[in-house]
Amino acid sequence: MDIVMVLPVAFLCSWVCSAVGLPAMFGYILSGIILGPSGTNYLKSLVQLETLGEFGVFFILFAVGLDFSFEKLKKIWKVSVFGTMAMMLIMVLIGVSLGLVFDISPKYSAFVAACLALSSTPLVIKFLDKGEGVSRHREEKDPTETDYGALLLGILIMQDVLLGMLIALLSSFATNSSATEDGTTLAYIVLLAKILGSMVGVLVMCVIASRFLISIFFLHISKLHSKEMMTIGSVALIFSLLKITDVLHVSMELGCFVAGAMIGAHRNELVSDVEKLVHPIRDFFAVFFFASVGLHVFPSFVAYELTVIVWLTFAVIIIKFLASVLVLSCFLPKRMSPMKWIVSAGLAQVSEFSFVLGSRARRLHLINREVYLLILSITSLSLLFAPVLWRLSQWQARRLLDRYRFSLCSLVFTGKIA
Repeated sequence: MDIVMVLPVAFLCSWVCSAVGLPAMFGYILSGIILGPSGTNYLKSLVQLETLGEFGVFFILFAVGLDFSFEKLKKIWKVSVFGTMAMMLIMVLIGVSLGLVFDISPKYSAFVAACLALSSTPLVIKFLDKGEGVSRHREEKDPTETDYGALLLGILIMQDVLLGMLIALLSSFATNSSATEDGTTLAYIVLLAKILGSMVGVLVMCVIASRFLISIFFLHISKLHSKEMMTIGSVALIFSLLKITDVLHVSMELGCFVAGAMIGAHRNELVSDVEKLVHPIRDFFAVFFFASVGLHVFPSFVAYELTVIVWLTFAVIIIKFLASVLVLSCFLPKRMSPMKWIVSAGLAQVSEFSFVLGSRARRLHLINREVYLLILSITSLSLLFAPVLWRLSQWQARRLLDRYRFSLCSLVFTGKIA
């Protein structure tokens, strides 16, 4: 019964956080800190809370899959696909290089760098929904020109795909750790080939099912005119793919993401109905997931290592910002160069899904408690600093855009441009 107290405390904490402009998830984490071992130690059924938190992960990734759309990637697929992979590769290479300097295992440093390379989709969407800055400043822009919002969403969509792959690889490497005990390169290559083969098989099966079965499945359910059956049918689809991917030793979380993508590919009224029905379930179980994260956060550790954590957070923000600027400079045309500052600022924070990766890795004994706490602390601080960097980048982009327009007008008046 002690788990019953999680929701009231989480509600009060998230209310306070929302009132001061912070994401509600900070309130959920705070409730876990208050009720957990580092606080009042009220919660005794920690395993039960973490089990409920696992359902939160499943529904969170299903919701991410629902938002996935190939249509959004068509015009900017080069930047979205190759740019995102280049940013991830740069972060991992920097992480491994720094790990070697400080005598840290490449496995740890690569995983931490991959976690920190992801950016928060909900936070960026919140920024874009405000409609501030350059978007208003460019109301009369060229209709053929891609705006920074589309670039951001395209990159974030590809990061969601990489998230699913990271979770799949994480679970599979932990499950098959005996296959790589000798540490040989060949053993890792063989294991990676098996994982990728299983993933390709799952994706092919899901593409076929999405094209020929999903519409028929939901059409028959809609004829019942029952929200209850629609909800149960959607959850049944999630758990079915969850079980299939688990049997294939890929990742249960990847199955949830793919289930959402299968439904989201149709983009019709049924998809909207599924979102309305499943999102409250996601929000409910997400409370337990973030509260379970709070169980492992110790304020004494954060206070003792505060200086190190702050410097590491600034380093991560700067590295992510510069890496994004570098990659976007290679992909974007010169006329869109001011936009790279806003897009880079939007990506220069760490996604809340690093909590998911870190929690999964810790439970699989792939990282230790100190590394896990560092990931949580850096992620939290980066999300707090994100709004400030976003506003600064808009100001800088506005200045560069005005300078570009002034230069263009000067060339026209001087007759250098017809």
